[in-house]
Amino acid sequence: MRRFLSTAAAIIGPLVLLAAFGVAQSAPPKDAPPDVPDAIQVPAGEEVVLYTHATGSQIYTCQAGAEGKFNWTLKAPDAELHDRKDKVIGHHSAGPSWKLTDSSEVTGKAAAHVDALDPGSIPWLLVKVVSHAGNGLLSSVTTIQRVHTRGGQPPAEGCDASHRDAETKSSYSADYYFYAPAK
Repeated sequence: MRRFLSTAAAIIGPLVLLAAFGVAQSAPPKDAPPDVPDAIQVPAGEEVVLYTHATGSQIYTCQAGAEGKFNWTLKAPDAELHDRKDKVIGHHSAGPSWKLTDSSEVTGKAAAHVDALDPGSIPWLLVKVVSHAGNGLLSSVTTIQRVHTRGGQPPAEGCDASHRDAETKSSYSADYYFYAPAK
């Protein structure tokens, strides 16, 4: 009997500790906002509610500018949104819009930008949300930051009158931080 109690205590003791530890760790830590220049700081009173890492393309179209000179013009992003475990949780597309697998969606308008640290990368942005759809993680989002960009710039050449309306894709990645009013 003593041996049975010793064995039971050896098994049950660690299980009790694991259960207690699990309860203490039930709330996931919130993401801290990234360190960014003042020009793309979010308004006071907002907190990060979602972090995603995007991988995909920036799609450009060859268009004539006001002076008749041809340039690559951004048509739309096309990127998958990944969580911290690299699971695809949404899509980033024209609008610009971000739609999650939980059916929540936001559309935004760029409010400010700063050059990326790497000159071959698209700028970092501050985006103000202008519309919402669906219920889910993005329902209360008011501001988005695009930071830590890699790539995505249009080609330096290949856009002229003979290539009018041609499209090209430029691979990019970025981190997106989604903010809502602090609770």
